[in-house]
Amino acid sequence: MSQPPNPPPSPEQPPPVAPVRSRRSEQRAWYMYDWANSVFTTSVITVFLGPYLTTLAQDSAGPGGRISVLGWMIEPTALYPYATSLSVLLQLVLLPAVGAIADQSGRKRELMGVLAYLGAFATMGLYFVQGDAYLLGAGLFVLANLCFGASIVVYNSFLPDIATPDERDAVSSRGWAMGYLGGALLLTLNLGLFLGHESLGMEQGHAVRICLVSAGLWWALFSLIPLARLRNRREGSVEAPMRRISVGRSFTQLWHTVKGLRAYPKTLMFLVAYLMFNDGIQTVIAFSATFADAALELDQTVQIGTILMVQFVAFGGALALGAIARRLGTKTTILGSLVVWLVVVGVAPLLQTGSAVQFFVLGFFIAIVLGGTQALSRSMFSLLIPKGKEAEYFGLYEISDKGSAFLGALTVGVVLDATGGEYRLAILSLSVFFVAGFVLLLLTNIPAAIRAAGNEVPAKV
Repeated sequence: MSQPPNPPPSPEQPPPVAPVRSRRSEQRAWYMYDWANSVFTTSVITVFLGPYLTTLAQDSAGPGGRISVLGWMIEPTALYPYATSLSVLLQLVLLPAVGAIADQSGRKRELMGVLAYLGAFATMGLYFVQGDAYLLGAGLFVLANLCFGASIVVYNSFLPDIATPDERDAVSSRGWAMGYLGGALLLTLNLGLFLGHESLGMEQGHAVRICLVSAGLWWALFSLIPLARLRNRREGSVEAPMRRISVGRSFTQLWHTVKGLRAYPKTLMFLVAYLMFNDGIQTVIAFSATFADAALELDQTVQIGTILMVQFVAFGGALALGAIARRLGTKTTILGSLVVWLVVVGVAPLLQTGSAVQFFVLGFFIAIVLGGTQALSRSMFSLLIPKGKEAEYFGLYEISDKGSAFLGALTVGVVLDATGGEYRLAILSLSVFFVAGFVLLLLTNIPAAIRAAGNEVPAKV
């Protein structure tokens, strides 16, 4: 006989948190996982792996100019996009189940550690990808990217454990800021090595492989700090009892979680709003370099300089928006940041061809709101989650993030196809995502959503 669903916890009984001193210690340790893993996004995904893997594939192409992927003949340039799509597809399937495993087992710290080190070692393995080993490179990237996304689900689910409702905007913003700073520091060192490889008597491919392995080493080394200081919890207890992990039970629980979202319609509405505006954010980031190259005819030096600037400025931007949210409220601050994003995609098509200064200034405004929008969205969502389902719901949240990569890219592709490659119109088309996200968030009653989830409403929301 099936059991009725558990009622949401009473709003009069907010989840207990640790004393201030212990909480601050865990928060500082929590920030360090953002510092540890962000180098995978900056050094591996954003800069080095795509061009390197594509070059290997092109050099290994047969007489017809194609390469074999398990018997399937494809264009070499399609290898990295296909590997990225496969990793995203696997994340869409597995991330909520990972969240269910974390919640049901009570072993968040151990699970985050396994995922972090699988991802870090897979990244380090990219050092051995050379010659015709393009399939090894694609496989290691799929594994690393899958583990990266899954570890973020578990990492995010610690936020309600280590911060009170009034602290979460600041804590989440500091985490994002540390991530941007860590990613920028290692990327600076890696770019110095890459640009100066000839003076060091090193081949370019060898320099790239050193940059890739450095990201894995950084990820592994600094993950030790959160894994040593964060503590497992379950159902409000100080320490979590260890439970046996059942993958089958986790998928069953996931299905109940998805169905249970009907009981929290305002949480679902926020998720849809986040899906829309984050879709625009992720697509702007993903296509900014292509836009600079194809529409503005800017060289790679300008693009690299802008990437570095964005990383460092986003560090301060995340902290600044966190401070603004404490004064004006989280929802108001996110809405304001979406207005800035809308202005960015509206102004981008007007930039003059060859104007590095204009592109740099636009990148500066993106950097100001980039980290803050994402950090405040994460902290707000943590307030909309029923007690005991943090990792499961953050799995759904991460799906909204990863799903954006598909929707935004599809929109840009359709516009490019219909207009004969007009990147200016393609970027402008993304405004629909920011408008839709703005409207949906504006219509979401956040205090009512927080109370419906059984959580305490912060002083400023």
